[in-house]
Amino acid sequence: MIIVTGGAGFIGSNLVKKLNERGESNVLVVDDLRNGHKFKNLVDCEIVDLIDKDDFIEHVLWGDEIGQVDAIFHQGACADTMEWDGRYMLHENYDYSKALLAFCDEREVPFIYASSAAVYGLGRDFREEPECEDPLNVYGYSKLLFDRYVRMGWESWRCQVVGLRYFNVYGPRESHKGEMSSVAYKNHLQLGDGEQVRLFEGSEQYLRDFVWVGDVANVNTWMLNHPAVSGIFNVGSGRAQSFCDVANAVIAYYGRGEIEYVPVPEALQASYQSYTCADITRLREAGYDTPFLSVEEGVPLYLKCLS
Repeated sequence: MIIVTGGAGFIGSNLVKKLNERGESNVLVVDDLRNGHKFKNLVDCEIVDLIDKDDFIEHVLWGDEIGQVDAIFHQGACADTMEWDGRYMLHENYDYSKALLAFCDEREVPFIYASSAAVYGLGRDFREEPECEDPLNVYGYSKLLFDRYVRMGWESWRCQVVGLRYFNVYGPRESHKGEMSSVAYKNHLQLGDGEQVRLFEGSEQYLRDFVWVGDVANVNTWMLNHPAVSGIFNVGSGRAQSFCDVANAVIAYYGRGEIEYVPVPEALQASYQSYTCADITRLREAGYDTPFLSVEEGVPLYLKCLS
């Protein structure tokens, strides 16, 4: 059995679908379905069971029998960068992750987890090194704290441990995310409502590493296929493209529309990453050689899925 936490969410459900395509149907999804809209992400997926995240961690902490586990993909987290309840964030993202890693280490089960490019903050050097890490919010700090916990145990972990620092992921199965959804999805909705897509003022200078969710799922499953590989790796396209590139790709796909610029909200101004670009040297050195899609390649694929 393969366990995917956050398996009803955006990246998690794409990963479940990818596992299905590889012939894996014995997949246990762990998630919080208080946002019931997420059920749609699993309708076309084959799973063996769906367990609430709080019930699941109780089983883990109490040592209850779960069955034969072949791997855990830990994708579940509170990913709201505007959440400032640090106690809640650390409970959800740090303590939960430590408990799952202990479970995997005891059983020598591969543990592949989602970290985040949020650990880098406003820096311009995106290497998986401590000197590059300076998060802007408690979400990024919670991810960095667990990465540091993993690093401290490198010599003692008995299982494969892989941390994947996701950059700006976009693609199908994110409609439940609301304000946290990608700019590609928001632009798609905006163009459906009228003739304009909205971007923040200065968006031509906001450069981000936008990565297609299918590429993210591919990296996860590649890691499972290479049990000798452990480490913390950036997962991005290795390109910095502007929000305007995304908007123009949406406009080009539909053959209509124009960009309207709006002010950056005051709440975001002090904690907004204006530039990200994954250094994927370490990932390539580990042996992952599949190309990543550009915005111009990935956005049309996404919009086709939404049509």
